[in-house]
Order: sequence, then C-alpha cells, then structure tokens
Amino acid sequence: MLLTLQRMGPGRYVLYAITAIAVFYLLLPIVFIPILSFNASRWLEFPPPGWTLRWYEQLFTEEQWIGSIWNSVKVAFLVTASAIVLALPAAFVLVRGKFLGKTALNAFFASPMIVPVVIIAVALYGFALQWGMAGTLFAFVISHLILALPFAIISIGSSLQTFDIAYEKSAMICGASRVQALLHVTLPSIRPGIIAGALFAFLISWDEVVLAIFMATPSLQTLPVKIWVTLRTDLSPVIAAASSLLIGMSVLLLGISALIKRTRK
Repeated sequence: MLLTLQRMGPGRYVLYAITAIAVFYLLLPIVFIPILSFNASRWLEFPPPGWTLRWYEQLFTEEQWIGSIWNSVKVAFLVTASAIVLALPAAFVLVRGKFLGKTALNAFFASPMIVPVVIIAVALYGFALQWGMAGTLFAFVISHLILALPFAIISIGSSLQTFDIAYEKSAMICGASRVQALLHVTLPSIRPGIIAGALFAFLISWDEVVLAIFMATPSLQTLPVKIWVTLRTDLSPVIAAASSLLIGMSVLLLGISALIKRTRK
C-alpha cells in the first residue's frame, strides 16, 4: 500500500522539519549574496558595516560589465531561438516517429544532460580551434545550444505526448491541410511546452560558465565568465551585485515556467 503523508501520522511533521532544514541550508548562501551586494565596504564583508548602491551603479556603468551583460543576453536569445527551431522537428520525430533507431536517437539528444560539461567543453574547444572559431559569437551559441537543446526537446515532447492527435485529424477532415492543422491546431495546443522549453534554454545559456570559459576571449566574455575572472583578482562587492542579477533572472524565469505549467494543468 502506498504510504501517504496522512498515513504517516505525527511522523510527517518530522519529515516537514527535515525538508525545511535542508531547503534552508541550500538557500542560505544565495540569500547572503544580495545582502553583500549592498555592502558599503570595499570588500566582501559580512555583516555589512553600511549600505550602498554604488556597486550596482558600477555594474551598470562600467563598459566591461555592461559588455558582458549584453553578451550574455545576446547569446541567450540566439540560443533560445535556435533551440526552439531545432527542438520542434526533433520532438515531432521522437514522439510521433516510428522507425528503427528511435531509442538511440533519443539517447543521442539526451546525452548532453549526462556527459560531464567539462568533457563537452574540452571537445568543443578543440573543434573550435581546429576550425578557427574560438572566441567567436558563433562558437558561444553552438556550445550553449548543445546543452540547451535537450531541455527544449523534453519540454516540447512532453506537451506533444499529452496532445490528442484526434483534434489534428478532425481539422484535416474539415478541410484543413496537414500544414494548416499543424499551425492552427497542434502548435497552439503545445504552446506551453514551447514557452517552457524556450525559458529553460534561455536560463541554461544565461547561467552557463564552464563552456563559456573555454570559448571566451578578453574581448568577448559573458557575465558568468566576467564574474569568474574578477573573482580571481578582486573581491569587490560588484561581484555580488552581478551574481544577484544572475540569481534574479534565474528566479524570474523559473517562476514564469512554474506559472505556465500551473496554468496548463
């Protein structure tokens, strides 16, 4: 018999307490980062001796920080658009296709989620050097796309699996062509999965640092790489401000994704 929280009796409160302690332990470092971003001290000092906004002013006024933020946004949008364009046909093939090797193809698309990122980074870095693409925007987009594509395929494929194909066939019976049924019936119905896949693709590219370190140059750095480089030479609270920006964007996108899933249900 399945053990539910109601059948656990008073023991469920122990489970609640353990879960709350674990969540608190994991989130506590993240809570400290925004606090440190308002630190009036020149160094990362806790508790802060005072409060100031100058680190955010430095983040949004210095050319190097602004450039890294713009690079992150630009790469993330390009990766998101590319991931959706590629994930849509791939999801249709994997969900509706009936052919030999479908399982192997599914495993191939999912492999970037299993293989350690550093291995992918080394392989892509060698490939980029060989073809003269190291340090280019194209290399950034391709490397991030490899990590983001599986999440987009899974999100779109999940929506496609729950979609009743009878609606599409009904539209075709009523005179719509296959393309019209696809555009006006299927795609609108799986829109939540497409949006969720786009959000995950953007988030993965926005936060990615390992691949970005291998692909970066002094003139082309994303925000996570800029934070990493600055950490090695300085412990200014501007790092906390930049990290708070990454955290805020991640929380916002995850919240939007959760809202979409809730609305879909």
